[in-house]
Amino acid sequence: MTIYWGTPEKLQELLIELVSWKSMTLTEGEVQFAYKLKEKLEMLPYFQQYPERLSLSAVNWGRENLTALYKHPEATDTIVLISHYDTVHTSEYGDLEPLACSPLELAEAFKGVQDELDPEAQADLQSGEYLFGRGTMDMKAGLALHMALIEKAAAEEWPINLLLVTVADEEVNSAGMRYGVSKLLDLEREFGLEYILFLNGEPVFAQYPGDMAHYIYTGSIGKIMPSALFYGKETHVGEPLSGITSSYISTYLTHRMEWNTSFRETVYGETTPLPVTLMQRDMKLEYSAQTPYRTSAMYNVFLMEKTAEEVFDQFEKVAIEAMEHCTRDYLAMCERENIEPLGEIRVLRFEELMKYAINKFGIDYVNGALYDTMMHPEWDVRDKSMRIVDILLINCQELTPATVLLYAPPYYPAVNSSENELVKRCLEQVTANAEDKFGLKLQQIHYFNGISDLSYVNYTDQNGGWMTYEKNTPVYGDQYSIPFQAMKHLKAPVFNVGPFGKDAHKRTERLHIKNTFEEMPILLEEMILSIAVKSAINE
Repeated sequence: MTIYWGTPEKLQELLIELVSWKSMTLTEGEVQFAYKLKEKLEMLPYFQQYPERLSLSAVNWGRENLTALYKHPEATDTIVLISHYDTVHTSEYGDLEPLACSPLELAEAFKGVQDELDPEAQADLQSGEYLFGRGTMDMKAGLALHMALIEKAAAEEWPINLLLVTVADEEVNSAGMRYGVSKLLDLEREFGLEYILFLNGEPVFAQYPGDMAHYIYTGSIGKIMPSALFYGKETHVGEPLSGITSSYISTYLTHRMEWNTSFRETVYGETTPLPVTLMQRDMKLEYSAQTPYRTSAMYNVFLMEKTAEEVFDQFEKVAIEAMEHCTRDYLAMCERENIEPLGEIRVLRFEELMKYAINKFGIDYVNGALYDTMMHPEWDVRDKSMRIVDILLINCQELTPATVLLYAPPYYPAVNSSENELVKRCLEQVTANAEDKFGLKLQQIHYFNGISDLSYVNYTDQNGGWMTYEKNTPVYGDQYSIPFQAMKHLKAPVFNVGPFGKDAHKRTERLHIKNTFEEMPILLEEMILSIAVKSAINE
């Protein structure tokens, strides 16, 4: 039987082809990628024999996920191979942007502008050991490796099931994986599968600049965005004491959120990065002599064990303290200038603001007022979140000056399987195998720091902490949602084993050729077969 991707050379050719299919998030290329991939997999004899085991499933905006199932006739145990096929955009390549998705041509072009690259990238370019280009590392290499596994498992009839799942839109909102949860549950029922491991193929992410260690991950870090809309009181710049700018108010919370150690978590000796501001801007669209009175801010918080409810409670506490400080300084200024203050700056949760607006106007009026914002084609879910709050406050100005606290998408719950026995066995087997066969030292990290789609399986919050997220995310249930309850049914542990590369999301994104095409296929295959043997014995 012909094996298309069974050699390092053929696997590299496959990856170069996948990279050439440009699939930047929210582009037509992303829409077309899944169809091209389905045609590619239809070449395999197995899917010609079982076409119903290869399928596309809708995400949104014309995008599709692809699933490909190899099922052994006597096995129920199933390993889910997870990847994403979208990439970030390529504007940072400048004049070389047309070559960003053509690895061989890009490498030649880079040789002509080596002085533009940092010394490490120059050395890697000269070595010939790396494949440069958008998506080589993050993460079409993982997809290519999974395709080769499916092909070989089917050809050799491995005694375990493999389900390849590759999704759209991991890089922006993870819509692909959020929509994919229901598909996983459907396939589980349809084919009588029992998921025993969710195996991602995300690449190695450095822990610090110049880090050359090869990591494998027994969990994935969480990420959430507590945000705020600050609403002051407008005035003419010639009468500054008649108002209060939202810019002034916002600085008090931003100062307290940035690098705030109270949000830091340390688990298994690993520590989350500190919070930073991802975006802060006033909502004034044009220049005028009117002072800005609405400002939005979004803060990035990483998670390991905290729930959305715990983070929001903590955020509210910080915001109350910040606004008390702001109010004290404002009242002191009013006393100094002998003017009547506008009042204290209140702090509201979005759910409180929404309840107030509904009581004031009725649900139909509020829904009508928000409809155009929800349907606006050029605003993303973060823009819409802020504009929903803005509309409500414009119509409830008796509550201002105010700071309204909310969540802006996306939300990635943290997930960890470090204590799972199967994951421990896999970790031990692949680590020993890498050392014995290749002299490669693999190091365990408990939380993948690159953020991944593993966040949407094996959800463990049993206390309803997600309800705080639902109630305080303005676009929730319409423009954005997370299948929290369904995720609880995907109970298998998580593991991430991927190839070595450097500079994800940078112009010099690159992939180590030998590690990806010679070492990783063997390590992944033998790890899966070791699981298959134990599964067969247990059955």
